[in-house]
Amino acid sequence: MTDRTLRSPDDLNSLDFDKLDGLLPVVAQDANSGDVLMVAFADREALEATLRTGEAHFWSRSRKARWKKGETSGNTLSVVSLHADCDADTVLALVTPAGPSCHTGESTCFGEGASPQGTLERLDATLALRAVERPPSSYTTRLLDDTNLRLKKLGEECAELVAALATKDGGRATEESADLFYHILVGLRAEGIGADALLSELDKRAN
Repeated sequence: MTDRTLRSPDDLNSLDFDKLDGLLPVVAQDANSGDVLMVAFADREALEATLRTGEAHFWSRSRKARWKKGETSGNTLSVVSLHADCDADTVLALVTPAGPSCHTGESTCFGEGASPQGTLERLDATLALRAVERPPSSYTTRLLDDTNLRLKKLGEECAELVAALATKDGGRATEESADLFYHILVGLRAEGIGADALLSELDKRAN
């Protein structure tokens, strides 16, 4: 697969600024959640400023001026990476938002329904809710309230996964992996750590 990452001002030479009179649409996507946050336009100087500072800069077509996202609101977009599309006329900005990205105060300009919340995010959101509400009938609540039980279950699930792998029982290994992963997330949540921190750490190791 072709690497279209924009790492330096020289990489901007490959972009087609002529189609929209010197401007390119920039799609800002949350690097952790995958949510599409906003779409804006940027000229070459705005993209150069983004690469230089690590903060998203755009061009306002209404004000005819360059602007830094969050300059007045504080809701900045720290840029993880920039990527050109196959036609070199659109840029994808993978970002880490500081606060809501939309001027309405919502996290994304496209509304809640546009967020691609996956299985991990749903599970982590449920665990976060359990940690706050502590319903007495919940197994998660029992684990959160009992350190010894939490650690014991982690050890048991780990051993059961090892046993399943040792006997080459793929189906059971998958089930035990899910059990272990759930108990890992509960253990982290008990320490005030969400799945986003785990994903960030995994992301470091993927490079």
